[in-house]
Amino acid sequence: MSSPFRSLSHLAPFLAALFLGGCAVLTGSTSTSTASASANADSESAEDDEPTVTLTLLHVNDVYQFTPVDFGARGGLARLSTLRKKILAESPNTLFLMAGDTLGPSVESTVHKGKQMIDAWNALGVDFAVLGNHEFDFGPDVLRQRIKESRFTWLGANVMDKETRRPFGDTPPFVIREVGGVKVGIFGVLLGKTKYSSKPGPNVYFTDTCQKARELVPQMKAQGAQVIIGLTHLFVAEDKVLARCAPIDLIIGGHEHILMQAVSNGTPIVKMSSEARELGRVTLHVGTRSGKLKSMDFDVTPVTPDVPEDAAFASAMRPYDAMMAELSEPVGRTHVPLDAIEDNNRTQETNLGSFIADAYRQAAGAEVALINGGAIRSDSVMRPGPLTRRDVLAIHPFPDSVVSIEVTGAVLQQALENGVSRSAEEAGPGRFPQVSGISYAFDVCRPSGERILRVRVNGEPLDFHRTYTLATNSFLSGGGDGYTMFKGAKYRLRPKQGPTTQDVLRSAFAARPIDVTTDGRIERLHAGTPDLTTNNDGILDCPTMPAQASH
Repeated sequence: MSSPFRSLSHLAPFLAALFLGGCAVLTGSTSTSTASASANADSESAEDDEPTVTLTLLHVNDVYQFTPVDFGARGGLARLSTLRKKILAESPNTLFLMAGDTLGPSVESTVHKGKQMIDAWNALGVDFAVLGNHEFDFGPDVLRQRIKESRFTWLGANVMDKETRRPFGDTPPFVIREVGGVKVGIFGVLLGKTKYSSKPGPNVYFTDTCQKARELVPQMKAQGAQVIIGLTHLFVAEDKVLARCAPIDLIIGGHEHILMQAVSNGTPIVKMSSEARELGRVTLHVGTRSGKLKSMDFDVTPVTPDVPEDAAFASAMRPYDAMMAELSEPVGRTHVPLDAIEDNNRTQETNLGSFIADAYRQAAGAEVALINGGAIRSDSVMRPGPLTRRDVLAIHPFPDSVVSIEVTGAVLQQALENGVSRSAEEAGPGRFPQVSGISYAFDVCRPSGERILRVRVNGEPLDFHRTYTLATNSFLSGGGDGYTMFKGAKYRLRPKQGPTTQDVLRSAFAARPIDVTTDGRIERLHAGTPDLTTNNDGILDCPTMPAQASH
């Protein structure tokens, strides 16, 4: 998987060359007539000499907090605001785009349900945003309210309301904005799995993104759009399909939290990493007479402490100062880095995943524990030093209960199979099992449902007929993330009867300075060999991978 700090700059000529190559194929003549060839040559020569107008698209995605991240080393919307104002002064033909995911999950959003991020984007000056899956974390009614509070336009053409049969929240199916005399058409689409990964409610449904593009792009062109931009919150594999569905000049996407680029059907696809660690910039050169997109330039600016904070933005966010100070209060200390990286906790054993599972097990007085890697939300490495209230809430933004249930060994085996059932098909499946009192090995290249190779419980082979006490969270005990085998189990410690996941983690942080390492309780194999490599589409490459069972 790509490094989140990989630069795009060295790939700009590559993307531009592919883009221009696509244009050459579209405009090149196939006529064998000398006169026709001469006329075409004159036309192309005139077109090459055509003056152009320059448009600038600034973009970020998956930004969950307005303050800097990585211990202040990256991000921060006050810095981003400074960059935007500087670029706007240089290039007035500028649009700022946000490619989804900002209302949740975050520490602040546990209190404000994303309102603080709307205030931040309003202060910064975003033009357009596409709905991300986390926009629905607090339900459809809260999202409708946040849309009303926004001084920018939300897009989500494939997010539909069953009652109105219109796009959710009365968002427009697309927009056409005239910038520097050029009509720029922008449509937004969101991945359909949001229906299951968030809380859009029963009256929201998601239509096919490819079909939506085929429907909208001709309408946009008919209304005069000269440049077509897809603003998406999809996996990059879905972006690549989208690019083959309709003539789209550029796709600006989000969702993966990884700085990446791709080209599909001649359409460049660009994404930044998360938390505004860098600002993406695409410069479009459009012919003033023909209205044709002639070329693109790509650039990435790291958002670091070298960029001063915008005083006007900081002033607008002052009502949140007291909350920020409270979140900085220390609750414990770690002597070692704690791995809260999202992809790691959803694919392999981590020291933090093991630490949390151990804490659940101890708090519930259970023999074993199993938690979903998707419950660990911080997506950062916590460096040695103080641990704060923010760290607790960043890891567990939702206050689920720690519970204890009785399960047989056979059910425990089923649970582990479910936990790894999407490990080849998805880059970071939230159901991936972090464990305590359990050690297991699995092979991602075996058929789904047959991936678990061996299981031991407290050093002994798993006994299918024995009953074990299992600590987990109330989300999983209720059947969440595919753990339906837990539904109906006998509770030893019921939801809301015991401590919350946040309480357990806070107590574990406060108990003693943390000095934990991985201990080999999870062994991940790739066709029999230890391997963690995935490609940029997030799908593991198994050379002899059997057909997968459907889920």
